Amino acid sequence: MLQALKESVEYLKRKLNGFEPEIGIVLGTGLGGLVNDIEIVHSIMYASIPNFPISTLEFHSGKLIFGHLKGKKVVAMQGRLHYYEGYSMQQITFPIRVLKALGIDYLFVSNAAGSLNPAFKKGDLMIINDHINLQPESPLRGINDSDLGPRFPDMSQPYHRELLQKAMSIAKDKGINCHQGVYVAVTGPNLETRAEYKYLRIIGGDAVGMSTVPEVIVANHAGLPVFAISVLTDEGFSEELQPVSLEEIIATATAAEPKMTTILSELISTL
Repeated sequence: MLQALKESVEYLKRKLNGFEPEIGIVLGTGLGGLVNDIEIVHSIMYASIPNFPISTLEFHSGKLIFGHLKGKKVVAMQGRLHYYEGYSMQQITFPIRVLKALGIDYLFVSNAAGSLNPAFKKGDLMIINDHINLQPESPLRGINDSDLGPRFPDMSQPYHRELLQKAMSIAKDKGINCHQGVYVAVTGPNLETRAEYKYLRIIGGDAVGMSTVPEVIVANHAGLPVFAISVLTDEGFSEELQPVSLEEIIATATAAEPKMTTILSELISTL
């Protein structure tokens, strides 16, 4: 991995001409609009970066966007990678390793998720304060390289408490309906059955999705403070479960995105 990482980083540094990002942002399904608020300096397709995996989803753009947001130098992943696409956990988290090597000090992650908590409705936002990992593999599986992080990283506080508290305060000030809760990561790509939604709620989940946790594990391994937020795009309440389509999920994410963008932008301005 170190050789592949070195090749990717050297390529990007040549392209960036001295631009050094401070904050990394991962944009989830239907949540690429934050890019419109970035004063773009460089835009680089994943496909042009050595060793960089390519998103196979038509609604994920597959670009690294470098620029300025609220006075900060940022790099945004416009399009993320998922385990269900067939990549290994090491491949889908490779971009986080690259962003860390480029010099980011914080990682911000967004996603679209299904609500498990009846108090959290479709279109609401949920700041993640903890997670349950039900995906079948850890991105840290295999021989550990101490240059990247410790063999057994602590995960007692995977999400940065101060960032969480600031974000909740911003949401309150802006009149945005925002919760905090536990995110459950599953493999996908199928949505859950009625019994599975019930089980996920029983074990402590407030929302369920198919991403985020691998990136958060790797960020913690690398010593990066993490902030993560979900747009709740559907409701997995077992007694009231209704069929939902990808088009509906993307439409809900797109409609709620300005609220998420406001919180992320304002939070970035405080750093």
